[in-house]
Amino acid sequence: MTQEPAFSLGIEEEYLLVDRASRELVRDVPADLLAECESRLGNRVSPEFLRSQIEVQTGICRTAAQAKDELHHLRATVAAVAARYGMAPIAAASHPLASHRTQRHTDRERYNALHEDLQGVARRLVICGMHVHVGVEEDELKIDLMNQVSYFLPHLLALSTSSPFWQGEDTGLKSYRIAVFDEMPRTGIPERFDSWGEFARHVGTLVKLGVISDSSKLWWDIRPSHRFPTLEMRIADVCTRLDDGIAIACLYRCLLRMLWRLRVANQRWRIYLRMLIDENRWRAQRYGTDAGLIDFGRAELVPYAALLDELLDLVREDAEYFGCAAELGHARTILARGTSAHNQLLVYRSALEAGETPQAALEAVVDWLIGATLADGAD
Repeated sequence: MTQEPAFSLGIEEEYLLVDRASRELVRDVPADLLAECESRLGNRVSPEFLRSQIEVQTGICRTAAQAKDELHHLRATVAAVAARYGMAPIAAASHPLASHRTQRHTDRERYNALHEDLQGVARRLVICGMHVHVGVEEDELKIDLMNQVSYFLPHLLALSTSSPFWQGEDTGLKSYRIAVFDEMPRTGIPERFDSWGEFARHVGTLVKLGVISDSSKLWWDIRPSHRFPTLEMRIADVCTRLDDGIAIACLYRCLLRMLWRLRVANQRWRIYLRMLIDENRWRAQRYGTDAGLIDFGRAELVPYAALLDELLDLVREDAEYFGCAAELGHARTILARGTSAHNQLLVYRSALEAGETPQAALEAVVDWLIGATLADGAD
């Protein structure tokens, strides 16, 4: 049998910092706030492209429980520091009220170069995601698994949606973040590559031409990490509830191991054209879990609940192997009570029905996001 990859787990979350009194997105975060977070968390916290954003990352985790404990501590620490400045983090892929026109990017060389390159596209990036790293050391295996697991990325997006609002508007989408992010180059479902060598040659062409500096400028929904020996899933909105994010990370990890088991048995998941996967990606972006996704093998539109049951059955052995059956089972809870996007819309519409103005209803959504983010992050 081929040596099993590490399948280690690492999670990155991006948060938006809001003013507790006004509920508005903070335009300038005090330097002391970030400095205090860094003194308490070290390299587990960092600034993001916009000054109103902050990113946290776990270490290399072996279990779902370890990843949850680390994220719990990271959320709690950022929240405690931010509270002393009258601020709070929200784990949401977009802010219900914020205008990108009032935001400023972080003054660091990397972000200055990004702003110069992308211009107005970069200025719209008031969005936050969750990135999940799973340890896969062998390069050829990374490419093979990336080709196959791309089929399941829309299923993961549907469970994570947390960006129904944009600049005070109900967009009608469960993940408007995807629409904003797709304005950037080198995004979306990656191409299919026959080998690591083919992938490296194509990246090398762009680097040689000076178009990109390295593969970290490939902002695909999934990619071989430039920094780590991992396959990095990037399609998910950041989840407001910590347990939701852990469930999605576990599902992604288990899917990779399931596909590795198929490979060992000289089997594989069928590779579908990107145009077909993109149809499911759009459906997940637009409807979340509400309208079902296409099962291309059966050529049928299938309710998400049925698809989720099939997915959990596919990875049952892997969930037992990783000891994360309970965390994985939480995906059914997400489906039953809704993603963050569903809950934000419920708060908004309930406030309107109670006679609140649209502005007050959106402020109520921000209050819900603060509470739900800190409910999982408070000590």
